[in-house]
Amino acid sequence: MITKKKTENLEARPPIVVVLGHVDHGKTTLLTAIKDFGILEKESGGITQHIGAYQIEHSGEKITFIDTPGHEAFSQMRSRGAKVADVAVLVVAAEEGIKPQTKEVISHIKEFKIPVVVAINKIDKPTANPEKVIGELAKEKIVVESQGGKVPSINISAKTNQGIDELLEILLLVAELEELKANPKKPASGVIIESYLDSQRGPTATLLVREGTLKKGDIVVCGDSYGRVRILEDFQRNSIKEALPSAPAVVIGLNQVPTVGERFSVEESEEEARKKAKEYGNKKTKKREDTKDTEERKDAEESPPASTQRGEPKAETKTLNIILKADVKGSLEAIEGTLGNIEQEEVSINILKSEVGNISESDIKLAYSTNSTIIGFRIKTSVFISNLAQRQRVRIKTFEVIYELVEEVKKGLSKLLEPEIVREELGKLKVITIFRKEKSRMIVGGKVTSGKAVNKVRVDIVRDKEKIASGRITQLQHNKKDVPEVEKGKEAGILFEGEPIIEEGDILEIYREEKKKREL
Repeated sequence: MITKKKTENLEARPPIVVVLGHVDHGKTTLLTAIKDFGILEKESGGITQHIGAYQIEHSGEKITFIDTPGHEAFSQMRSRGAKVADVAVLVVAAEEGIKPQTKEVISHIKEFKIPVVVAINKIDKPTANPEKVIGELAKEKIVVESQGGKVPSINISAKTNQGIDELLEILLLVAELEELKANPKKPASGVIIESYLDSQRGPTATLLVREGTLKKGDIVVCGDSYGRVRILEDFQRNSIKEALPSAPAVVIGLNQVPTVGERFSVEESEEEARKKAKEYGNKKTKKREDTKDTEERKDAEESPPASTQRGEPKAETKTLNIILKADVKGSLEAIEGTLGNIEQEEVSINILKSEVGNISESDIKLAYSTNSTIIGFRIKTSVFISNLAQRQRVRIKTFEVIYELVEEVKKGLSKLLEPEIVREELGKLKVITIFRKEKSRMIVGGKVTSGKAVNKVRVDIVRDKEKIASGRITQLQHNKKDVPEVEKGKEAGILFEGEPIIEEGDILEIYREEKKKREL
């Protein structure tokens, strides 16, 4: 009965199409050509600096498009096991052909085993060579229909609109063959496509509904975020009451910014949503701790035995990871040369990436995964990139003067240096009487022979001019009254914490240790 009911409620839903390809191969231009969305923003060089989902209508049928910056967002979703798209459009520039990023995209498509349609773009350019592109695709085992394969391929020009109608028709045909269906009567579930903190409206997320219907007032949980849908909007920021399967929707009302790529679901009560979010957060914390323990054990196992080390053992060198972005190549060379001249023994600089251009999403992703600082020289940082870096807790520092840049790097290296331990000798006390001895502490009495005895500081136990143990004074008395210090020539009672081996006649050397920051 239950299975039958579910089958009866299934209805055809619009296809969700992800547009992928190498940067600058025309993904955003293609989406603009499909429909003038009016809300696509372009950064310098025409590079897409946001992740969005848009829905259009063609021949009376709806199609949802996911616009991604290269393959970055798709990679995040893939890493969380969330199948997002039904069909992939692989955009390849006709005059450039396959690029390394194109190959990565192809590997993602194959892993998900989703249908792909190839769009050979910029066919209007004089240097366009679609046959070359088809040959390169075949080497990646993407064989198009004209070569006897099963992959549809269309020559298009997003600039002149050539082939756009044909592309949309093929997408609808592929969707029909896939028999895409969903149950709109179920509570909504799907994936987070975009998220950020709006200074005016709070945590904001773009949700892509995969199943069910999302309604205003629904209680949503996504990872360790949850909340009631206070505001529900379509992709054009128009207020709506509900979002059907395959529809993108902007949601406001979550308690915190969710992670892109996380699944979301609608719960019956806020209490249940809060419980699930907390459980997810605890699991994520435990997984992070377990991963750290595993890495530490692996490092320990891979460390060479002491017998193979030459000379005195050295402290492990700490590394400052840097991603360097600059306005021109000459600036990069000058900065790298200057940083290479910084004297360092205990710490080192590791430049993971050095290139010309503004900070991109891939830079943020690399910095996040490697705990790196992004150093920019005479470049601009978009609001989107700044917000993304803030969400990912990635440090970005930009400079106009090389000297200031180098000084900032030196500060970063200095923070990695182990602090200098400065010992301040305070005084000595000769033990006269042992009042009490317990498992990890003793009460003793003695006379201050030099300097002064001070409460809440460390002591070394000296016997026959040899240090035998250390501990700490946790209580100091004079004439049976608690005091902060006792001067030379006076008697004192001490509550000592440490190995209880003090004997009459021992000398307690009293001192204070302070950590002093070091600088290069």
